[in-house]
Amino acid sequence: METSQAQASSLKSQASSLKPQVSSLPPEELLEWAARKYPGRIALASSLGPEDQALLHMIASRQLPIPVFTLDTGRLFEESYTLLDETRERYGLDIRVFCPESGEVEEMVREHGVNLFRTSVELRKQCCAVRKVHPLRRALSGLEAWIVGLRREQSPTRDALEPLAWDEPNELFKLAPLHDWTEARLWEYLKENDVPVNALHAQGFPSIGCACCTRAVRPGENARDGRWWWENPMQRECGLHVHR
Repeated sequence: METSQAQASSLKSQASSLKPQVSSLPPEELLEWAARKYPGRIALASSLGPEDQALLHMIASRQLPIPVFTLDTGRLFEESYTLLDETRERYGLDIRVFCPESGEVEEMVREHGVNLFRTSVELRKQCCAVRKVHPLRRALSGLEAWIVGLRREQSPTRDALEPLAWDEPNELFKLAPLHDWTEARLWEYLKENDVPVNALHAQGFPSIGCACCTRAVRPGENARDGRWWWENPMQRECGLHVHR
Protein backbone atom coordinates (compact mmCIF):
# COMPACT_ATOMS: atom_id res chain seq x y z
CA MET A 1 0.00 0.00 0.00
CA GLU A 2 1.36 3.39 -0.96
CA THR A 3 1.95 5.92 1.77
CA SER A 4 -0.02 9.16 1.47
CA GLN A 5 1.73 12.51 1.64
CA ALA A 6 0.32 13.12 5.13
CA GLN A 7 1.43 9.69 6.33
CA ALA A 8 4.89 10.19 4.85
CA SER A 9 5.20 13.54 6.62
CA SER A 10 4.16 11.93 9.90
CA LEU A 11 6.67 9.10 9.48
CA LYS A 12 9.46 11.56 8.69
CA SER A 13 8.63 13.40 11.89
CA GLN A 14 8.64 10.10 13.76
CA ALA A 15 12.12 9.32 12.43
CA SER A 16 13.34 12.74 13.58
CA SER A 17 11.89 12.23 17.06
CA LEU A 18 13.52 8.80 17.34
CA LYS A 19 17.01 10.00 16.35
CA PRO A 20 17.90 11.31 19.84
CA GLN A 21 17.09 7.87 21.25
CA VAL A 22 19.40 6.02 18.88
CA SER A 23 22.13 8.48 17.85
CA SER A 24 24.46 7.54 20.70
CA LEU A 25 23.74 3.80 20.74
CA PRO A 26 26.59 1.48 19.70
CA PRO A 27 25.67 -0.83 16.80
CA GLU A 28 24.82 -3.87 18.95
CA GLU A 29 22.46 -1.85 21.12
CA LEU A 30 20.87 -0.18 18.12
CA LEU A 31 20.16 -3.61 16.64
CA GLU A 32 18.60 -4.74 19.92
CA TRP A 33 16.48 -1.57 20.00
CA ALA A 34 15.37 -2.16 16.41
CA ALA A 35 14.41 -5.78 17.10
CA ARG A 36 12.17 -4.59 19.95
CA LYS A 37 10.79 -1.60 18.06
CA TYR A 38 9.88 -3.50 14.87
CA PRO A 39 9.29 -7.13 15.92
CA GLY A 40 8.76 -9.35 12.90
CA ARG A 41 8.82 -6.32 10.59
CA ILE A 42 12.54 -5.70 10.12
CA ALA A 43 15.39 -7.38 8.21
CA LEU A 44 19.07 -6.95 7.41
CA ALA A 45 19.79 -6.39 3.71
CA SER A 46 23.21 -7.94 3.15
CA SER A 47 25.41 -7.39 0.13
CA LEU A 48 27.90 -9.78 1.79
CA GLY A 49 30.26 -6.82 2.20
CA PRO A 50 32.41 -6.42 5.33
CA GLU A 51 29.91 -4.05 6.96
CA ASP A 52 27.02 -6.46 6.42
CA GLN A 53 29.10 -9.38 7.65
CA ALA A 54 29.85 -7.43 10.84
CA LEU A 55 26.15 -6.68 11.36
CA LEU A 56 25.19 -10.29 10.64
CA HIS A 57 27.72 -11.43 13.25
CA MET A 58 26.19 -9.05 15.81
CA ILE A 59 22.69 -10.33 15.06
CA ALA A 60 23.72 -13.99 15.20
CA SER A 61 25.90 -13.71 18.30
CA ARG A 62 23.10 -11.98 20.23
CA GLN A 63 20.45 -14.27 18.71
CA LEU A 64 18.33 -11.32 17.65
CA PRO A 65 15.10 -12.11 15.76
CA ILE A 66 16.19 -10.21 12.66
CA PRO A 67 16.12 -12.17 9.38
CA VAL A 68 18.76 -11.61 6.71
CA PHE A 69 18.36 -11.47 2.94
CA THR A 70 20.67 -10.83 0.02
CA LEU A 71 20.28 -10.06 -3.69
CA ASP A 72 21.73 -12.29 -6.40
CA THR A 73 21.98 -10.24 -9.59
CA GLY A 74 23.09 -13.25 -11.60
CA ARG A 75 26.47 -11.63 -12.30
CA LEU A 76 28.24 -11.87 -8.95
CA PHE A 77 31.82 -13.04 -8.41
CA GLU A 78 32.28 -16.73 -7.60
CA GLU A 79 33.95 -15.60 -4.36
CA SER A 80 30.67 -13.94 -3.32
CA TYR A 81 28.72 -17.18 -3.72
CA THR A 82 31.42 -19.01 -1.76
CA LEU A 83 31.11 -16.48 1.07
CA LEU A 84 27.32 -16.85 1.11
CA ASP A 85 27.62 -20.61 1.65
CA GLU A 86 30.37 -20.16 4.24
CA THR A 87 28.31 -17.61 6.17
CA ARG A 88 25.21 -19.80 6.16
CA GLU A 89 27.19 -22.72 7.52
CA ARG A 90 29.11 -20.66 10.09
CA TYR A 91 26.08 -19.01 11.68
CA GLY A 92 23.34 -21.49 10.87
CA LEU A 93 21.20 -18.74 9.37
CA ASP A 94 18.63 -19.07 6.62
CA ILE A 95 19.81 -16.19 4.44
CA ARG A 96 17.05 -15.67 1.88
CA VAL A 97 18.21 -14.94 -1.68
CA PHE A 98 16.18 -12.71 -4.01
CA CYS A 99 16.87 -12.87 -7.76
CA PRO A 100 15.72 -10.66 -10.65
CA GLU A 101 12.66 -11.67 -12.63
CA SER A 102 13.83 -13.68 -15.64
CA GLY A 103 11.34 -12.00 -17.98
CA GLU A 104 12.64 -8.54 -17.10
CA VAL A 105 16.25 -9.59 -17.64
CA GLU A 106 15.45 -11.23 -20.97
CA GLU A 107 13.58 -8.18 -22.26
CA MET A 108 16.35 -5.81 -21.15
CA VAL A 109 19.09 -7.90 -22.77
CA ARG A 110 17.06 -8.32 -25.96
CA GLU A 111 16.62 -4.55 -26.30
CA HIS A 112 20.02 -3.30 -25.13
CA GLY A 113 22.48 -6.21 -25.09
CA VAL A 114 24.17 -8.09 -22.25
CA ASN A 115 26.62 -5.30 -21.37
CA LEU A 116 24.25 -2.35 -21.69
CA PHE A 117 25.71 -0.78 -18.54
CA ARG A 118 28.76 0.33 -20.56
CA THR A 119 26.63 2.34 -23.01
CA SER A 120 25.31 5.10 -20.75
CA VAL A 121 24.59 5.98 -17.15
CA GLU A 122 20.87 5.66 -17.87
CA LEU A 123 21.20 2.11 -19.18
CA ARG A 124 23.56 1.17 -16.35
CA LYS A 125 20.93 2.34 -13.88
CA GLN A 126 18.29 0.38 -15.76
CA CYS A 127 20.41 -2.74 -15.39
CA CYS A 128 20.80 -2.05 -11.66
CA ALA A 129 17.05 -1.47 -11.38
CA VAL A 130 16.19 -4.80 -12.97
CA ARG A 131 18.84 -6.81 -11.16
CA LYS A 132 18.82 -5.06 -7.77
CA VAL A 133 16.11 -2.47 -7.12
CA HIS A 134 13.13 -4.54 -8.23
CA PRO A 135 14.21 -7.64 -6.25
CA LEU A 136 14.81 -5.37 -3.25
CA ARG A 137 11.21 -4.15 -3.39
CA ARG A 138 10.02 -7.74 -3.17
CA ALA A 139 12.40 -8.40 -0.28
CA LEU A 140 11.14 -5.36 1.63
CA SER A 141 7.46 -6.13 1.09
CA GLY A 142 5.63 -6.27 4.42
CA LEU A 143 8.49 -4.75 6.42
CA GLU A 144 8.43 -1.57 8.46
CA ALA A 145 12.19 -1.08 8.66
CA TRP A 146 15.40 -2.39 7.13
CA ILE A 147 19.03 -2.44 8.24
CA VAL A 148 21.91 -1.55 5.94
CA GLY A 149 25.70 -1.58 6.20
CA LEU A 150 26.26 1.95 4.93
CA ARG A 151 29.00 4.14 6.40
CA ARG A 152 29.61 7.87 5.92
CA GLU A 153 33.25 7.25 5.03
CA GLN A 154 32.40 5.02 2.06
CA SER A 155 31.73 7.70 -0.56
CA PRO A 156 30.85 11.39 -1.11
CA THR A 157 27.19 10.42 -1.60
CA ARG A 158 26.99 9.03 1.95
CA ASP A 159 28.67 11.71 4.05
CA ALA A 160 25.37 12.89 5.61
CA LEU A 161 24.22 9.41 6.60
CA GLU A 162 22.15 9.13 9.79
CA PRO A 163 21.71 6.06 12.05
CA LEU A 164 17.94 6.22 11.50
CA ALA A 165 16.01 7.87 8.68
CA TRP A 166 12.74 7.65 6.81
CA ASP A 167 13.45 5.96 3.48
CA GLU A 168 10.99 7.73 1.21
CA PRO A 169 11.47 5.67 -2.00
CA ASN A 170 10.87 2.39 -0.16
CA GLU A 171 8.40 3.86 2.35
CA LEU A 172 9.92 2.42 5.50
CA PHE A 173 12.56 3.23 8.11
CA LYS A 174 16.22 2.64 7.34
CA LEU A 175 18.81 1.97 10.03
CA ALA A 176 22.57 2.26 9.50
CA PRO A 177 24.17 1.02 12.74
CA LEU A 178 27.72 1.48 11.38
CA HIS A 179 27.11 4.97 9.99
CA ASP A 180 30.04 6.56 11.87
CA TRP A 181 32.48 3.64 11.83
CA THR A 182 35.83 4.11 10.11
CA GLU A 183 37.40 1.52 7.84
CA ALA A 184 40.01 0.76 10.51
CA ARG A 185 37.39 0.23 13.21
CA LEU A 186 35.37 -2.07 10.93
CA TRP A 187 38.28 -4.34 10.10
CA GLU A 188 39.44 -4.43 13.69
CA TYR A 189 36.00 -5.74 14.66
CA LEU A 190 36.00 -8.33 11.86
CA LYS A 191 39.41 -9.66 12.83
CA GLU A 192 38.69 -9.70 16.57
CA ASN A 193 35.57 -11.79 15.99
CA ASP A 194 36.94 -13.94 13.16
CA VAL A 195 34.07 -12.93 10.88
CA PRO A 196 34.21 -14.53 7.40
CA VAL A 197 34.75 -12.03 4.58
CA ASN A 198 35.04 -12.14 0.79
CA ALA A 199 38.42 -13.42 -0.40
CA LEU A 200 38.53 -10.58 -2.95
CA HIS A 201 39.09 -8.00 -0.20
CA ALA A 202 42.65 -9.28 0.15
CA GLN A 203 43.12 -8.68 -3.59
CA GLY A 204 42.32 -4.95 -3.53
CA PHE A 205 38.50 -5.08 -3.75
CA PRO A 206 37.14 -3.05 -0.79
CA SER A 207 33.64 -2.78 -2.32
CA ILE A 208 32.28 -5.71 -4.31
CA GLY A 209 29.25 -5.83 -6.59
CA CYS A 210 28.73 -7.50 -9.94
CA ALA A 211 31.88 -8.94 -11.50
CA CYS A 212 31.34 -6.94 -14.69
CA CYS A 213 31.12 -3.62 -12.83
CA THR A 214 33.78 -4.01 -10.13
CA ARG A 215 37.57 -3.73 -10.26
CA ALA A 216 40.32 -3.52 -7.67
CA VAL A 217 41.13 -0.01 -6.45
CA ARG A 218 44.49 1.67 -6.87
CA PRO A 219 46.56 3.17 -4.03
CA GLY A 220 44.99 6.43 -2.84
CA GLU A 221 41.58 5.73 -4.37
CA ASN A 222 38.30 5.80 -2.48
CA ALA A 223 36.90 2.43 -1.38
CA ARG A 224 34.09 2.67 -3.95
CA ASP A 225 36.24 3.90 -6.85
CA GLY A 226 36.29 0.35 -8.14
CA ARG A 227 32.52 0.37 -8.65
CA TRP A 228 31.37 1.66 -12.10
CA TRP A 229 34.81 3.29 -12.36
CA TRP A 230 34.07 4.74 -15.81
CA GLU A 231 31.41 7.08 -14.35
CA ASN A 232 31.51 10.34 -12.42
CA PRO A 233 31.93 9.63 -8.66
CA MET A 234 28.65 11.37 -7.80
CA GLN A 235 26.76 8.97 -10.11
CA ARG A 236 28.13 5.75 -8.62
CA GLU A 237 25.05 4.43 -6.86
CA CYS A 238 22.91 1.54 -8.03
CA GLY A 239 19.59 2.92 -6.81
CA LEU A 240 19.23 0.76 -3.70
CA HIS A 241 20.05 3.79 -1.60
CA VAL A 242 18.74 7.16 -2.74
CA HIS A 243 20.58 10.15 -1.28
CA ARG A 244 19.22 13.66 -1.21
